[in-house]
Amino acid sequence: MHQETQRFERADDIAQLQACGALRGNVAQFAQPRGPDLIRRTEALDAWCALRAAHGVWQYARAVDGAPGPEARVREEGADALQAPAAGINFASQDYLSLASHPAVREAARQTLSEAGPHSAGSAVLLGNSSVSLALERALGALLRCEHVTLFPTGWGAAFGLITALATPRDYVVIDQLAHASLRQGASAATRNVAPHRHLDTGHVRELLAAIRSRDPENGILVVTEGLFSMDSDVPDLPLMQHLCREYGATLLVDVAHDLGALGPGGTGSIGEQGMLGKIDLVMGAFSKTFASNGGFVACASHAVKRQLQLFAGPHLFSNALSPLQAATVLEALRIVAGGEGDMLRAGLLRNAVALRAQLAETGMRCLGLPSAIVPVWIGSEQVARLAGRTLARANVHVNAVEFPGVPLGAARLRLQVMAAHDADQLRRGARQVGAAVNGAGAALGVEPARGPGSRPGAGGYGGRRERCRG
Repeated sequence: MHQETQRFERADDIAQLQACGALRGNVAQFAQPRGPDLIRRTEALDAWCALRAAHGVWQYARAVDGAPGPEARVREEGADALQAPAAGINFASQDYLSLASHPAVREAARQTLSEAGPHSAGSAVLLGNSSVSLALERALGALLRCEHVTLFPTGWGAAFGLITALATPRDYVVIDQLAHASLRQGASAATRNVAPHRHLDTGHVRELLAAIRSRDPENGILVVTEGLFSMDSDVPDLPLMQHLCREYGATLLVDVAHDLGALGPGGTGSIGEQGMLGKIDLVMGAFSKTFASNGGFVACASHAVKRQLQLFAGPHLFSNALSPLQAATVLEALRIVAGGEGDMLRAGLLRNAVALRAQLAETGMRCLGLPSAIVPVWIGSEQVARLAGRTLARANVHVNAVEFPGVPLGAARLRLQVMAAHDADQLRRGARQVGAAVNGAGAALGVEPARGPGSRPGAGGYGGRRERCRG
């Protein structure tokens, strides 16, 4: 075991953490603050986060010095500017095909910066579009076989804007209970008629659709799912989902933020893998995972939908458009993704994902879902996740320790994000450190090894009861 791992698992260290309360509590207890002063009532949350930070179990709001590569220099939140960042293996950044450091992508950005400058200078509905952004719309439409593409300044804005522009208070949204927060919040903002369905359960989708149509044949139903779920690395049955929507007169929306570019033939993601290109009603995604930029999009076969988004999707209408710099970055990344080099990068990414999962399994870890750039290591217990995250940070292995509100209470995990550019030694060393940190944290806290979600109560596992997020 790594020397740092041993040091931070000492009994007196753990006792101090438990005594001060840094391992107790969760963000959910601060979700509904009370009191007349809207500013002062936020102080309890800040104090709780400060306590965690003081004891090294707050691994959020960190910063990267330089590029987010397979190895990166990371600064903790609030760290002294003179303090050297911690250089180590990076499983915490979203750059799945390692295109953020690709010479052609950087050169495209440099040239566009010189020619068009850094700013779009307007909403896309006014004069914020550029020749580069229009070219990007055409390229995305060709890749997805959806002629009409609308760009947004963020992926979050694309999700929220699409749902709120299409669904009215009379309509219904049937949504996977593990869908992105942007989708769930968009649904809640659009209508009170929101029906979450059990994760990936198409039988439950059918039940909900049948019940809605039996009492309301007049209004719209939007069914929302994802091509690859970001915390579980699993995928829905898209042909069946689209069939159910046709059967009950509903509209299907698939969020491809995490799979487009990184999976599927020619980078077409789960939609391409399942033979559904050009057959999904609405496709939306983000550029921040594979395409080396911020931004998002909505693609469909209807020009009327594009017009609706132009005038009723607030994040499109009332935000500045993607800058020429961002559009050029995505366009060049898309060119690579759709070509032979993209095939090689995806093959390398998949090899790395499979290798990392196998090496984690050798240490006793349980990885959720299917091989992809997302490698979720199930833990369950927030306390174990926090302690393991601290151990890994001090061993210079950068991961994302995820707990509520990112996942339900009692479903904490380490979300590792592998890149095409990770090498075999980084994967091997990283897996060994993750296994040592999680097993050490569980042993130190007296928690049995994780079995994963769905384990029988009392059958072991770092997680106790699993609660779903409310609100």
